Amino acid sequence: MNDPVLSRLGLSRRANFLAVGTEAVKTALQKRKAHLLVLAQDISAKSEKEFRFLSGGKVPVVRLDADLETVGAAIGVRAGILAVTDEGMAKAILAAVQQP
Repeated sequence: MNDPVLSRLGLSRRANFLAVGTEAVKTALQKRKAHLLVLAQDISAKSEKEFRFLSGGKVPVVRLDADLETVGAAIGVRAGILAVTDEGMAKAILAAVQQP
């Protein structure tokens, strides 16, 4: 896997720093444990709007260029909505997303 963002997401999953799926992400947001929301490319606009609202603008939201299948292959679970629960890893993923 050459994509640094997907690599970091896979590492986050193995380190248990990732909430995967809608219910787990909602729980992480409610408990204020989410430091970054990651959305797959093919997540609906309605779902994106819902999670941006739930984050209250306090949690950065990143929409990847990868689809559900690609994200699923990287983390081992087919999901398009993820929350990174470790602050350091969230910063590393944001930095990787922002690099050209």
